[in-house]
Amino acid sequence: MIYFDNSATTAAAPEVLATYQKVSEDFWGNPSSLHALGNKADGLLQASRQQIADLMQVQPEEIYFTSGGTEGDNWVIKGTAIAKRQFGKHLITTAIEHPAVKNSMAQLEQLGFDVTYLPVNRQGMIDPADLKAALRSDTILVSIMGVNNEIGSIQPLAEAAQILADYPNVHFHVDAVQSIGKGLMDLLKLPRIDFLSFSAHKFHGPRGMGFLYAKKGRQLAPLLTGGGQEHDWRSGTENLPAIAGMAKALRLVLADESAKVARQQAIKTKIYNHLQEKPKVTIFSGNDAHFAPHILCFGIAGVRGETVVHAFEAHDIYISTTSACSSKTGEISGTLAAMHVPDKVATSAVRISLDENNTLAEADTFIKAFDQIYQRFEIINS
Repeated sequence: MIYFDNSATTAAAPEVLATYQKVSEDFWGNPSSLHALGNKADGLLQASRQQIADLMQVQPEEIYFTSGGTEGDNWVIKGTAIAKRQFGKHLITTAIEHPAVKNSMAQLEQLGFDVTYLPVNRQGMIDPADLKAALRSDTILVSIMGVNNEIGSIQPLAEAAQILADYPNVHFHVDAVQSIGKGLMDLLKLPRIDFLSFSAHKFHGPRGMGFLYAKKGRQLAPLLTGGGQEHDWRSGTENLPAIAGMAKALRLVLADESAKVARQQAIKTKIYNHLQEKPKVTIFSGNDAHFAPHILCFGIAGVRGETVVHAFEAHDIYISTTSACSSKTGEISGTLAAMHVPDKVATSAVRISLDENNTLAEADTFIKAFDQIYQRFEIINS
């Protein structure tokens, strides 16, 4: 079996599963309890927070635990809207965001907020000049994803941060779900970024777990109120086994990161070069420094993406249509639509997404299967 759908989810690392089980068995007290079992659990909770903060090179009080990327995105967008509504009701995002961002913005529009959606070029990237032009005196938030989950384009975060340096009161949020462990830490550490959202299951951690980096001094209204956990910003009894597992997963994915990124880039390049030789293949992802090393989106002319997914599945190779969150609905990729890719072409799109466990040998097997599939559809469509 070859798994090339890591942007949808990754397999939990064995070390992470071992940590999850051990914590479940040995640290089952509630961290909020005053007795010894609670203190023991709270000690591990804070140690996990410290480990994540150290890996991210931030302060532990800037790390908040969430249920994943969707909650993190919702929290920053809606929490900013609530906390800063007296200063303005204008928000800026891009036309290619994950539904967690896009749908949160749409919900705020229904409540009277004004949202500007920045367009992208044919490479799926915004023009920083458009961001500068869109900023207004009543702008309270800019939310730009780090890496697009469908084609892998890396947004110009450094340029955006430079522009926003002149707007210190505007919150700057980056959906970093597809960015961790991909050699992009320098971008994620830009001092102008105020919020970063992460999801553990994208880097071999437990599902239903994530964390939010929130810069100290920035105000964010809580969406979950209750027992006052997470400094009263995100109430709810902490999922300690998953938190400890996420901390372990983050340490593992960031170890020898440059070597892991190089392996993924080599696999992507090998497949990319082979696809380029096929006249009926359209490649939507680039293969340069403006694109992440792990995502490759392409389509075979005249063949729907879901058909190609199932054709590869017959070879025990698992890929996806563009976004796992919309693949079963049959919707056309929002990213490709924003790039003005014709609907007939966009419906052919499929995505390969790699991680550090994939190999060049798997790339060879994929290419062999691709050639058989391509030849079969070429005959059918001739």
